[in-house]
Amino acid sequence: MGQYLISIYHPADTGRPDPEFLAGVMREVEAIHHELVEAGSWVFGQGLHAPETATVLRADGDGMLVTDGPFAEGKEYLGGITIVSVPDLDVALDWGRRYARATTLPVEVRPFAGGS
Repeated sequence: MGQYLISIYHPADTGRPDPEFLAGVMREVEAIHHELVEAGSWVFGQGLHAPETATVLRADGDGMLVTDGPFAEGKEYLGGITIVSVPDLDVALDWGRRYARATTLPVEVRPFAGGS
């Protein structure tokens, strides 16, 4: 078994979707979550606040530079993550595809370093 990070990205230049659409997306995401739990594959997952709530820390010699906001300007930002424990990349990709279909957003699937 390996652990994989499933990352969901939001376009930075769009506002919040209409409530009816968002409610449908959240129902589908919740259904995926329940199936992951039932399969014994769910490790952790959670949505994130908007990027402007981020704090960036950069080592600066002996000091630390602390700034508000995201690390870099981008066209997308990380909106939420799920960590799964599954037999292989193909299974992780299947879960990632389900999230991509449910959210209609880009989804990245990446294995954790160091094996299982």
